[in-house]
Amino acid sequence: MEKLIITAALTGAEVTREQQPNLPLTPVEIAEEALACYQAGASIVHVHARTAQGEPTQAIEMYREIVSEIQARCPVIIQPTTGGAVWHTFEQRMQPLLLKPEMATLSCGTCNFGDDVFVNTAPFMKELAEKMLDLEIKPELEVFERGMIQNAIRLQRQGLLKTPLHFDMVLGVPGACPGTPEDLMYMVGQLPKDATWTVAGIGRAQLPLAVMGIILGGHVRVGFEDNVYLEKGVLATSNADFVKRIVRLAKELGRPVATPEEARQILQIRER
Repeated sequence: MEKLIITAALTGAEVTREQQPNLPLTPVEIAEEALACYQAGASIVHVHARTAQGEPTQAIEMYREIVSEIQARCPVIIQPTTGGAVWHTFEQRMQPLLLKPEMATLSCGTCNFGDDVFVNTAPFMKELAEKMLDLEIKPELEVFERGMIQNAIRLQRQGLLKTPLHFDMVLGVPGACPGTPEDLMYMVGQLPKDATWTVAGIGRAQLPLAVMGIILGGHVRVGFEDNVYLEKGVLATSNADFVKRIVRLAKELGRPVATPEEARQILQIRER
């Protein structure tokens, strides 16, 4: 079984300081969280940018500063979002790609997202895939529903995605696929045989699905973007709290944790 890749989703676009007082917002705060997660065992940090007022932003200047601050502190793989917030335009969402990161997310379809709709049209997905292919960026294919796996496979058949594909099953988003063990098993069963995958359980689904990811040979995403509670009624003090727990569980289950260098080898991405 491959070593376990742990991704820390540090901030997200929806969580607020009122919900999680320890949420990192500024580039320096995000970079310090990235360092703490790296020291705890994470090899990838998934990044959303915020304005000084805490609002989600896709401005390339903000991402450039975040990337610079993280790179000055640790060698993690930096994975910016192209999902942004549901109200960002397609053009805004693509801005972080201009920095040529090693990885970036590519959401593979439209779905309900709480009270909103997260829109990803076929032309936009194709444009994202083309841009990532041209810039040699490894896509993490975000899937919130079963049909999104087929959307990714269709892009691959069009020559827009290189194999092996890497998926992130984001399960438990209100309005999309629930985060039950049965859902994860079904989704994993639909992936191409040579694909790698990560699971991101939302809210209370985070811990049980993470354990399943460890056992099944997948990889795990944790962090404030997906869950702010370490246990019922107990807020985490840092994203690193979640990473430390996964490292501990992986050790108990006999699954070594990958370094950033090992994660690059597993995912077949080239360090910048």
